[in-house]
Amino acid sequence: MKRETGSRVRPATPADLPALLALDRGAPTAARWSEADYRRLFAEAGRVALVIEDGSVQGFIVGRDLGPEWEIENIVIASAAQGRGLGTRLVQELLKLAQTQGAQAVFLEVRESNRAARALYATLGFVESGRRKSYYRNPDEDALVYKKSLPRALGKAVEGAGGV
Repeated sequence: MKRETGSRVRPATPADLPALLALDRGAPTAARWSEADYRRLFAEAGRVALVIEDGSVQGFIVGRDLGPEWEIENIVIASAAQGRGLGTRLVQELLKLAQTQGAQAVFLEVRESNRAARALYATLGFVESGRRKSYYRNPDEDALVYKKSLPRALGKAVEGAGGV
């Protein structure tokens, strides 16, 4: 796998909306959100969107803080940028963020046929934990649920430890 060295991960902004929509529309396995769905990312508390760029936006990830668990709702890498470790970087950054916010686990759904994504999640320590029959449409397909438990963040672990 060719590693991307000049790329950087940053929080998405409303100015990234055209790039997010273009990436979503160009990826056969994307969640197919509407423009309104993407606009809500910047208005709803608990939602996080990160982009990875190298001159231009090459991919993004969307997560949601659900308290002790976080959900990865969407991740897309431009087809021309796949195989360079960008998806791995995005997931790792979201996992770090979730952990610093006190999350105990992160879960996601993925199309059963999306073998590349499933391999990525397994490499990062996610474990298949369930199945949702006919979860996806166009085409109809089951979703596999993956979950990763997170170690407690150092700051959260010592909080309230009394005398530490």
